[in-house]
Amino acid sequence: MPQLELTGTATSQGVPVIGCTCAACTSTDPRDRRFRNSAVLRVGEARLAIDAGPDFRSQMLRARVTRLDGVLLTHEHNDHTAGIDDVRPYCFMQGVDMPVYCLPRVAAELKERFAYTFTDYPGVPRLDVRERTFGDYISFAGQDIRLLRVDHGKLPILGLRIGGLAYLTDAKRLNETTLSALRGLDTLVLSCLNQRGTHSHLSVAEALAYVDLLQPRQTVLFHLSHRLGPHAQFQASLPPGVRVGYDGMLLDL
Repeated sequence: MPQLELTGTATSQGVPVIGCTCAACTSTDPRDRRFRNSAVLRVGEARLAIDAGPDFRSQMLRARVTRLDGVLLTHEHNDHTAGIDDVRPYCFMQGVDMPVYCLPRVAAELKERFAYTFTDYPGVPRLDVRERTFGDYISFAGQDIRLLRVDHGKLPILGLRIGGLAYLTDAKRLNETTLSALRGLDTLVLSCLNQRGTHSHLSVAEALAYVDLLQPRQTVLFHLSHRLGPHAQFQASLPPGVRVGYDGMLLDL
């Protein structure tokens, strides 16, 4: 059965945060050890990474991803792209230019920030950048991935629907077209930064309002700040059908 593995469930600082002594950061619960937000789609032997942040190498090692068939970047922020160089071993082992799916704006950013990968310098990762936009579909190992618009503050980024599962990182607002595309979900994976939210991230109350509107069978909250407290404490505060995501969580499609 196809599965989505959450390989990272924290916001941009990770959990624990450097120098912090709060309850979440000092927790001994392994669910409170969170890499930066990311996931891997597993379909048979095929693997698609969703985002490649600064923890990418450690995430791939922990998830035992020995083969990678592509990377989908939701947007250009550092916590979602900084580890793209670490596709290098896959390029070497598999003898491929790694397919990287992203918005045109993100493609331009990659070519500026990682310019060396697009030269003939020996030993660099080879990226096969494939530009896509909202409303497009990506066919991956027999799965159709629909690309949706998610507003991350003023920045439009990619959300995904794969069968009955939707994956929406860094969300603040979902427009009517996206909401329509999210009807009838089995599983909603939705970002939820902290109790107050910000100009570009949902608060707990805002995230739960979208859950009430969409009525998925189950919801998993991720992209979490340490300010939400330890995993068990946060979970106890949530309504039935809403779970706190953790690194290594496996979700069936």
